Amino acid sequence: MNFLLQDLQSLQRLRQLCWRMGVREMQSRYAGTAAGVIWVYLPPLLTMATYYLVFDIIFNMRLGDQAPARTVGVYMIAGMLPWIAFADAISRGMGSLLEAGSALQKNPLPPVLFLTRTVLASGLIFGPLLLAVFLFYGPQHGFAPLALLSFVLLLLLQAVLCWLVGYLLALLAAAVRDTVQITNFILGIGIFLSPVLFPIAMFPQQWQWALWLNPMTPFVLGYQSALLEGALAGTSVWLAIAVWFSLLALVLNGAIGRTREELIDWL
Repeated sequence: MNFLLQDLQSLQRLRQLCWRMGVREMQSRYAGTAAGVIWVYLPPLLTMATYYLVFDIIFNMRLGDQAPARTVGVYMIAGMLPWIAFADAISRGMGSLLEAGSALQKNPLPPVLFLTRTVLASGLIFGPLLLAVFLFYGPQHGFAPLALLSFVLLLLLQAVLCWLVGYLLALLAAAVRDTVQITNFILGIGIFLSPVLFPIAMFPQQWQWALWLNPMTPFVLGYQSALLEGALAGTSVWLAIAVWFSLLALVLNGAIGRTREELIDWL
């Protein structure tokens, strides 16, 4: 894990620069617009409002007895916003090194700095939105302390997941440009291979194992436990997250070592 640790040490030394770059990255997303920061938060907020209006108000759709929530919209919002945040961080992080190619060729800055800037900017945007969702669901379970603890821990761990996956994909995209198209396709269908749109109990039992091939499945289940039930996520959630982190860290460490010498040339 030497290569990964070296990058983490570089981030520690350049943490103030990384923070400023992340804030600037976030600001650049709405620079030059009349509504300013509103355009950053408006799309996900409108998406959540649409789900609630269509499924809960207009069609008044209900889930089965095995579901953690009665109404479809309330259930879907609990997992949809974390998925949108994950997809945004991954898609933008994947292209971060390609966009920073000229800067990396001219300045002796570590590539991980540009990836971290992008993931940090995404977190600064979606973090407040996710906390607002907790405030929306909180009255249902009386703002249970265990739910809050689980929710905050999941937020922090999801940021780490986005960093690991985004960094790995950024290195792959630098080597093979087709990675961008393939990943965007996977993100498009990945939501159907997770319990975001339906409870995991409604998925065919003989195929439920396939949902755990999606790294966001344990996070979605954890968010649903915290938001809908006011409970701490189960042991299987934390175990799955630990397994995913271990695998991603090992693969990423190898990818950093294999691409370190050729990365700047690829960009």
